[in-house]
Amino acid sequence: MTKPLISVIIPVHNCEKTIAIAIDSILNQTYKNLEVIVVDDGSTDGTRAIVEQIVKKNQNIKLITGSDDPYRFDIKLNRNVNAGYSARNTGFKHALGEYITFQDADDASFLNRIEVQYDLLKKYSSTHVTLDWIRFNEKYLGKKLDVSQYLQNLEMTGPDELYKMSQRSKGFVAKISKTLNIAIPFHIKRKKFINKLFFGSLENYPGTGNSPLFKCEVLEKVKFRKLADRVWPSFMGRGADKDFNFQIAETFKNSHVFFIPLYMWRVKNKNSRYLNGIE
Repeated sequence: MTKPLISVIIPVHNCEKTIAIAIDSILNQTYKNLEVIVVDDGSTDGTRAIVEQIVKKNQNIKLITGSDDPYRFDIKLNRNVNAGYSARNTGFKHALGEYITFQDADDASFLNRIEVQYDLLKKYSSTHVTLDWIRFNEKYLGKKLDVSQYLQNLEMTGPDELYKMSQRSKGFVAKISKTLNIAIPFHIKRKKFINKLFFGSLENYPGTGNSPLFKCEVLEKVKFRKLADRVWPSFMGRGADKDFNFQIAETFKNSHVFFIPLYMWRVKNKNSRYLNGIE
């Protein structure tokens, strides 16, 4: 029996050194019924040429040009607050899959990441599933993770707790008036004392928020939002992934997090759950 099509959206901006690794980790997934949508988010280096060469050799990968984003740079914060959110919304318009997930262009996945994620989603009749991460290490590239030990003692956070988290981390103003919350500029929301009205517990969405797997019907009610519209932004700006995942957890009340480290994230520090490794 053929498993359903899953769309994998990869937003990319100037990642010529890492994009081939990211794409390769998806093209070689043990879950085979995939379409890969690479959204070029204004790259000015050699990224696009690298992806074009990969597209020539693979029928299930598409290269899409992202739309201009006038909200990419926040002058008041003096930083880029895009983090690929508009490119992912562009990818949604081209996705044909029954399910959708993401892969960041500077990271990689274990080769059984999507298969495990899909199997857990089906087993728990979930709408939306995130997993866990380890720090990127080249020695894990092109490999599957033996997940049997994690499944035997499965650590998870279920729909009820995730919904409660969404409410704890939702600011007071957003709870009483979404319109007012949007109307107040973000740099004002962050001001001393005032920020207590716009930020809740500040807890992050658990697991790996940049690579959820979710049903396509989620997009009928939830999209990525620009910083001014986010109900769950990070205190420093951005927070697009956090806002997106908490939106789903609140809207559908059927999200799950499974703490299985199948995503490789290029960060400085190790995940505290796996300080002793995952050998």
